Amino acid sequence: MCGRTACTLAPDEVSRACSYRTRGGQRRQPRWRDGDADKYRPSYNKSPTTMSPVLLSQRHFDKDAPVDQCVLASMRWGLVPAWFKETDPSKMQYSTNNCRSENILEKKSYKYPLNKGQRCVILADGFYEWRREEKNKQPFFIYFPQTPAGSSQVKAEAQDDLPTSARSEENSETARSADGSSLDSTEGGEEAPCEWTGWKLLTMAGLFDCWTPPDGGEPLYTYSVITVNASPNLQSIHDRMPAIMDGEEEVRRWLNFGEVKSLDALKLLQSKNILTFHPVSSLVNNSRNNSPECLQPVDPSIKKEPKPTASSQRMMSWLKSSSTSKRKESDTRENEEQERKTETRQKSTGGLQQWLQGANKKPRTKE
Repeated sequence: MCGRTACTLAPDEVSRACSYRTRGGQRRQPRWRDGDADKYRPSYNKSPTTMSPVLLSQRHFDKDAPVDQCVLASMRWGLVPAWFKETDPSKMQYSTNNCRSENILEKKSYKYPLNKGQRCVILADGFYEWRREEKNKQPFFIYFPQTPAGSSQVKAEAQDDLPTSARSEENSETARSADGSSLDSTEGGEEAPCEWTGWKLLTMAGLFDCWTPPDGGEPLYTYSVITVNASPNLQSIHDRMPAIMDGEEEVRRWLNFGEVKSLDALKLLQSKNILTFHPVSSLVNNSRNNSPECLQPVDPSIKKEPKPTASSQRMMSWLKSSSTSKRKESDTRENEEQERKTETRQKSTGGLQQWLQGANKKPRTKE
């Protein structure tokens, strides 16, 4: 399964990080749909019902768009079917955060979007998974291995302390071609001359749908992450993993619903042994925790001393402030009670011993 992700790049960084080549060989970076960049919030700890960046074909919104043109959108995690009749999405009776690849054609919630070509790619730095242990669960952060040309984990951690805007400026400064020319997009915000050199985003296959409240209102776009059997190197953590689109060609084929039919696209949903991982702090267990510590590596063998809580501190203070006289009085009563119990036990034991001794000394009567 996949129940928690991280996506810490700013909106403009996300656009650059998922740039792609057109059929003509030009590198483009997808635009955000109008207003969607403002709906997305970078986070170290994204949970279901939050908004995530999703890549999909522009043809879902403009039938005349080029077949290979992509667009970025903010979508809510947890697919709400278009046919859902309630007025509140939270009234869904079952979870649609994940969709098992084996059941796509069997479940109405997924079969309809699939048949309509509503395929998408969910973008993230990586996702979290928990391994069951004896008394607890150990969380792991799972992601694409970062190549030397891209950012390293050290660089990512160094940038974690910077505001999002500062990280954007730093990447803009480093994103320059060999001759020193800027790599910012040209007028129109689409052309991206050179490769993205930052963190390589994880590209997870998904399905999306558009739900409109029965009583009217703004349409809500939602998605579900498709899962497959875990790859060999992840099986020790969990038996399922997101279906990963490995490389631009797989992403292109998955999104190209016009030329790649559903049954052919489903063949891309394979378990791939291409991800790496490291253990992280249990801070990520609480979705309200949203800090760089959520995804930083930890050593599970090192057990930290538990920090005293406010309640335990008050208890210690109360014990220390207790009067000596009260303690002595309590000790005296306890000692007196102990002496009485001991005397009683001695009397009881003595009587028993006397009875046994008397019984043993009693002469036998002659017959």
